[in-house]
Amino acid sequence: MTTAQHKIGSGFGAETTAAEVVAGLDLTGKLAVVTGGYSGIGLETTRALAGAGAHVVVPARRRATAQEALRGFENVEVDELDLSELASVRAFAERFLASGRGIDVFVGSAGIMASPETRVGPGWEAQFATNHLGHFALVNRLWPAFGAGARVVSVSSRGHHYGPVRFDDLNFERGYDKWLAYGQAKTANVLFAVELDRLAREQGVRAFALHPGRILTDLVRYLDRQELVDAGMVDESGRVTGGAKTPEQGAATQVWAATSPQLDGLGGVYLEDCDIAEPAPADGTRTGVKDYAVDPVLAERLWTVSAELTGVNAFAQVA
Repeated sequence: MTTAQHKIGSGFGAETTAAEVVAGLDLTGKLAVVTGGYSGIGLETTRALAGAGAHVVVPARRRATAQEALRGFENVEVDELDLSELASVRAFAERFLASGRGIDVFVGSAGIMASPETRVGPGWEAQFATNHLGHFALVNRLWPAFGAGARVVSVSSRGHHYGPVRFDDLNFERGYDKWLAYGQAKTANVLFAVELDRLAREQGVRAFALHPGRILTDLVRYLDRQELVDAGMVDESGRVTGGAKTPEQGAATQVWAATSPQLDGLGGVYLEDCDIAEPAPADGTRTGVKDYAVDPVLAERLWTVSAELTGVNAFAQVA
């Protein structure tokens, strides 16, 4: 099938930092919402956007921790949000909409990886619920605040290569595997951007998904030393090995997605290393994007299922 998944030659690369991406850009007067914007690559995303003049709202499950991490930042405010709880998502969205402000950039950077089997809400598998359903509900509830020119950035991962969305067993009730569950959630992050872009492009809003890179952050908190060694993240002594990005480099692709004029007129694509990714090769090498993650039929199906599960769909009349 034809695909928009081809490099555009951005001039940036794997070692580009978030600060380099926004160099020369003036985001004064823009408002960004960055989930997870107080740790790891989320923190560096907040730093870059705020540094370029944007006002950044950071919804955080650990509000006090976020306030401490962002102490001294200008143009940043913190609010409370637990993505695994739909009541919390609704409450945050209502508070924000009541402020009457518009959203120019939304970056869904919060997430969990390879967690022990955990159930949240009505029994949902935690990685799918937190990484996908929470962000799905949040964007849909905030939709009245998005205007023409806005961008939605869904932070996925190369982890989507672990597998597709398991529509017949979304909550892994027939045997839990932490990596397959993570892969499903990350595939869902891409499909979400594909369908949102289709639904919203006529309103001038575009959506992107991305792989930030291999970065050693708090995201790996559920992995033990040997798992990190086996993954090539650290050596036997615990030192970070070559090939990993710094958090500043890891944040670059999502900041590029959120701000770059090079992406004007584009959307619904998966990015890596500050460029549009190529389709994944047939030899199984974990680069590029898998067909099932950008399949428009699967994207529409996931949107329908997600709307049913969360009870919210901003596009119910136009879908």
